[in-house]
Formats: sequence, structure tokens, C-alpha cells
Amino acid sequence: METKNQKPHINVDFFEGLTGDILKSTDKAVAAIGERIKAIREEKGLSLEDLSKMTGFAVELLSNIEAGKVQPQLGTIIKLSKALDSAFSRLVSGVGDKLYSITRKNEQKIVSRSTSQKGKKQVYIYKSLAPEVKGRHMETLIVQLEENPDQEMSVHAGEEFIYVLDGTAVLKIGHDCYDLESGDSAYYLSTTPHLIASKSGKATILAVLYEG
Repeated sequence: METKNQKPHINVDFFEGLTGDILKSTDKAVAAIGERIKAIREEKGLSLEDLSKMTGFAVELLSNIEAGKVQPQLGTIIKLSKALDSAFSRLVSGVGDKLYSITRKNEQKIVSRSTSQKGKKQVYIYKSLAPEVKGRHMETLIVQLEENPDQEMSVHAGEEFIYVLDGTAVLKIGHDCYDLESGDSAYYLSTTPHLIASKSGKATILAVLYEG
């Protein structure tokens, strides 16, 4: 696959669910997403088998996510939020209780890390920038990307905007591939297969996800 070094047009509508180290996330933060998914599933009276049929995810994968053995990537969380009729933001960073949020640099909260499904390799860590806002439909994250040798593409509902803060990110959209340097950005509809990872070492991006 040939790598295109030119900057993608801002209206690109292909891409992946976000994929990288900011600081080490705590065990409590890592386990929280699985716990929230399990709690909502049980509130709705759904079994793992029911959720598997609704999402297409294997029962074993869902069980491992709920147990904190596998940390779901953002595209996976979006699919689960749709199936559970729950806000994506509730699964990612919990329910907020404020009308607005001001987040200072030293107040950024690590939400969780995500791993690949195949190799269970950590592929990114992300911080939520506005978890306190109630009823929000967008999630704003600082994402630290790592290399992703498994090359797992993602497809899900919604829209995404990413802006590279440092390092070089590799963005695969459909059959196209782009190297994005610091200052480059991309906007895309998440319904086209996509993947983003660090080209080498680590890279950091600002990501805004709209659940749709």
C-alpha cells in the first residue's frame, strides 16, 4: 500500500475509531468501563448472549471486557453504547452533573487505556477533557497513540475529528493511507473502515467524537 504524504482534505469522510501513553492509568480507571457496561447490561435485563447478538461481538470478548481483561477501543465502545441505548460518554467517562466544564492542564483525567483484540497489545491511552458536562453528545479526548501491528480497522456510527499534537500518526481510511504530522488534522464519518496509530514510537492527538 502506497503512503500518501500530502495532507488529507478537511472533508475526508473515511477513517478509524481512535487508537496509543500519557501516564499510566490506574487499575480503577481501567476497570471502570467494563464495570459500567456490565451494570447497564444488567439494568436492561440482557445476557452476554443477547448483547453478542445485538453487536456481533463474541461472548468471550464481551465477558473479557466486563472483567477488565480486555480494554475496548473507542469504536467498540460506541457500538456497545448504541446496543445498550446508552450515551457513549456514560461508558467512557461516567455521567456528568454540570452545565459546562473548564479543564485546566493539570486537571486532565485519564479515562482508560485500550488494547487490540488480537494481541491484547496496548494501542492507546486517552484522557477525557470534559467528563463533568451532563447530557453531552460529544466526547473530547487527548489520545496517546502507540504502534498497532495488528492493523485492526474500525467501523461504527458517528463522526470524528482529529488534530495531531506531536509525533507522526498513520491514518488509514478505506484503501488510502496518510502520514499526519504535528498540526495536521482530519475530519471523517466513522462508517467507513478506518485506523489510526503511531507510525513509530508514540504520537499524541486531540480527538473529538460525535456519537451521532
